[in-house]
Amino acid sequence: MAASTTKNPITTPPTLQPGRKKNKIIVIMGATEPENPALLSISPPGLITLLMLCTSHKESTKKMESLKECTGTTVSSSQALPLHTLHPLRRTFFNRVFASVYTCAILALVYHHVLTLFNCRNVAFFSVTLSILLSDLVLAFMWVASQSFHMRPVHRKEYPENLEKVMKSSDFPALDVFICTADPYKEPPINVVNTALSVMAYDYPTEKVSVYVSDDGGSALTLFAFMEAAKFASHWLPFCREKNIMVRSPEVYFSTSNHSWCSETEKIKALYESMKSRVEHVVETGNVSDKYVNGDEEREAFSKWTDGFTRQDHPTVIQVFLENIKDTDITGHLLPNLIYVSRQKSKTSRHNFKAGALNTLLRVSAVMTNAPIVLTLDCDMYSNDPKTPLRVLCYVCDSATRSDLSYVQFPQCFRGLNKNDIYASEIKRVFEINPLGMDGLKGPDYLGTGTFFCRRAFFGDPSTFMSPEIPQLHPNHAVDEPLKSPSILSLAHQVAGCNYENQTNWGSKIGFQYGSLVEDYYTGYRLHCEGWRSIFCHPERPAFYGDAPIALVDLINQYKRWVIGLLEVTFSKYSTLTFGIRRIGLMGLSYAHYSCWPFWAIPITVYAFLPQLALLKGVSIFPKVSEPWFLLYSFLFIGAYAKECLEFILEGSTFRKWWNDQRIWMIRGLTCFLFGSIEYLLQSFGISASGFNVTSKVLDDEQSKRYEQEIFEFGVPSPMFVTLATSAIINLFSFFKGFLDIISGNNMEGLFLQMFLAGFLMVNCLPVYEAMFLRIDKGKLPTKITLISTFLAGALYAAASLIFQ
Repeated sequence: MAASTTKNPITTPPTLQPGRKKNKIIVIMGATEPENPALLSISPPGLITLLMLCTSHKESTKKMESLKECTGTTVSSSQALPLHTLHPLRRTFFNRVFASVYTCAILALVYHHVLTLFNCRNVAFFSVTLSILLSDLVLAFMWVASQSFHMRPVHRKEYPENLEKVMKSSDFPALDVFICTADPYKEPPINVVNTALSVMAYDYPTEKVSVYVSDDGGSALTLFAFMEAAKFASHWLPFCREKNIMVRSPEVYFSTSNHSWCSETEKIKALYESMKSRVEHVVETGNVSDKYVNGDEEREAFSKWTDGFTRQDHPTVIQVFLENIKDTDITGHLLPNLIYVSRQKSKTSRHNFKAGALNTLLRVSAVMTNAPIVLTLDCDMYSNDPKTPLRVLCYVCDSATRSDLSYVQFPQCFRGLNKNDIYASEIKRVFEINPLGMDGLKGPDYLGTGTFFCRRAFFGDPSTFMSPEIPQLHPNHAVDEPLKSPSILSLAHQVAGCNYENQTNWGSKIGFQYGSLVEDYYTGYRLHCEGWRSIFCHPERPAFYGDAPIALVDLINQYKRWVIGLLEVTFSKYSTLTFGIRRIGLMGLSYAHYSCWPFWAIPITVYAFLPQLALLKGVSIFPKVSEPWFLLYSFLFIGAYAKECLEFILEGSTFRKWWNDQRIWMIRGLTCFLFGSIEYLLQSFGISASGFNVTSKVLDDEQSKRYEQEIFEFGVPSPMFVTLATSAIINLFSFFKGFLDIISGNNMEGLFLQMFLAGFLMVNCLPVYEAMFLRIDKGKLPTKITLISTFLAGALYAAASLIFQ
């Protein structure tokens, strides 16, 4: 049954769920909304007003789920405790001035190209000039779109210590945590267990926390891992409370030396190592032996894995490991809910990749706990700060930000990166710098992990509620039955069925959005288009840490998947270039910058080959050093690179990390951006179909060693390495050919810019040359790729000889 739409269906705040017993809470407002930072100077009584009548559910469940009635009152200035503040960055004025000057320079460059185009006397030079004009137009558009990130960047600060002074922990809203995994061999279950344990140990009322693990691989190995995790949690959570430790991932905690060792620590570590060895042994052998299964309940759980059970075709599996109304730890404290979910799969039904798994969790959790706040986490992204939910409440419980708040986004941070981050794996611009700029508009995009959603945001825009097909999925539905009650489990299995979404609005108007491999980007984009806002929370101590790829092929395969997903958005009816810019203006331009990432392949490929091939033939295609246009080229290059480097350094990075970031940008343009665009084009004609390939989280010892030594990892004969190696060879030979021409006094002024470009790219390709000619380890560039690239470079040179006669 399709969902219906109603105007203003509820009077309760959208982030909290209705309960039953009334209870008064004073919620102190924090900072003003970003549109008017001047209001920060207004006296507190003018800003901090809110008295709400709240409801909590029955004493047996001890959960306040939402507010039903709100009445306002004024809080005296002596009680004014800010929950958060907002400050525009001081470099905003410089950004705007530089953008104005740089725009004029771009227009001058376009004028120069058009002038040159009209003066071309043969087809070859016309084609070369047209190619460079097209490339520069793409570069110009991408630069203009990126300026939306620089118009009003802001920093926020939260004060969770004030929250605890004005709000009792018993009044905190409930929290559902979604953790997704799909392959026990690429995403080791012990890593997923560590992620779950780290959030189960939050400094948050445990009876209000529910952790849902989505296993899209339908693996008994993952089920066994969480069966073991449930037992270990009864020891780990009280240990975290007693020691007040910050890092609550046991693997990370025990692998560091910055903690005190005692008999209790040794005991907990022994328990963890024992659990870890059992889980890893089960994964290694590929099955759960009977010696690890205790009791009829555990045997019944594994009985669902029959001979016909495959990862592509299997029934729904829902297993409740911990229930917070009866399960306690060794000290008698209640434990959080822990639920394993593997949705039904069928070869005849679409499963919509990760977005489908998240929507299944959204429905299953609504039936079982229906918390008003939902945290989505990648399976390798563990909590690094147990007070993170309190930072979120600083915004969720503030009436100034609550009414249209869809989610609070934390940056993605990674552990285990080498000193200079050779693969630019921290993606600093996307995960830290750009969100600051988007936060000054309507808020950051959804980054796929470390995101606290208000459940109400998945059901229509702020003023128009989209009713789900059954009342049990309503964000205000009050759950009053135990998790293991037959009626709850039966309905949970029903909403996790592979055909449940047929003839409904799930994935289009309700829940996480379908239609793109980058479901996180697309969902955030659609939420902003509907009128929701988001907030970027960037505390000094990272809230989460995850793992990054340590092999180049894993990195570019991940980006290739993103490229296909971004193109799916660009050419959809909700295209960022049309619908987005028209609907959300400057914010739409931010999303357009991301969705047009694949177009980077055009200028990068042109500038990686065309000027160098002309240089090999001694043909000048850029202005001479003595011409005024040379200064324009110099300003455009130096200005863009210098400003990006400055932004990196101002946000706490280093020059070497920035250098590696711009190098990886070039590598992406010649590999995943190019091949991803080609694959999307073929897919559009029905020639190939894209799939969701899980990025491997398994670490190889030799790869790890080379990564720590900052040596690039190639190793496999990927077709994407062919274009990269071919470009490296052509740049190398063209540079030395140009150098010889300059020494002999041939056209020194006219070839300088081409020489500089070839030399610049040659320096960026040093790891490629090393992998081609100097290395003998397993991570070198395969000989097959080197031979093919050499042949293609020769073929391109022969073609250039004919063109530039």
